[in-house]
Amino acid sequence: MPQNPPIIAGTRIGHVHLKVADLDRALGFYCGVLGFELQQRLGADAAFISAGGYHHHIGLNTWESKGGHPPPPGTTGLFHTAILYPTRPALADALHRVLSAGIQLDGASDHGVSQALYLRDPDENGVELYWDRPEAEWPRSADGKLAMFTRRLDVEDLLKQRAG
Repeated sequence: MPQNPPIIAGTRIGHVHLKVADLDRALGFYCGVLGFELQQRLGADAAFISAGGYHHHIGLNTWESKGGHPPPPGTTGLFHTAILYPTRPALADALHRVLSAGIQLDGASDHGVSQALYLRDPDENGVELYWDRPEAEWPRSADGKLAMFTRRLDVEDLLKQRAG
């Protein structure tokens, strides 16, 4: 591969667009459970949702997937969509919403740089809900390099952080 200069700082992933089998079912999860807000709906085929009024963080559509099935294990595709929460109490609220809706977690991990919850949406798309620790708290090796890890996240302790 050719060596190019690094991409400019401040570049970020703007949104994800997911193929779903049932738009209303997907909206029930992303808006009804997680709390995203519907920004625009295009009939029965597509919807754009966000947090805080942004045009969209997640697009949902049935253009190629209405009534479809998730891809089988062992195939390529999206591993998960990661949704970043601004604070640990906000992540705790997300956990409360998920558990209150009877949705089972696939896992919960402390990665040193972040704390993450893993689950599946109704179309079996992987979803990561996470909070980043302040950069000054990230684990580093003796030479200053990032030293992420994966340890079990205490979800009961996280729930105690929930505001209200």
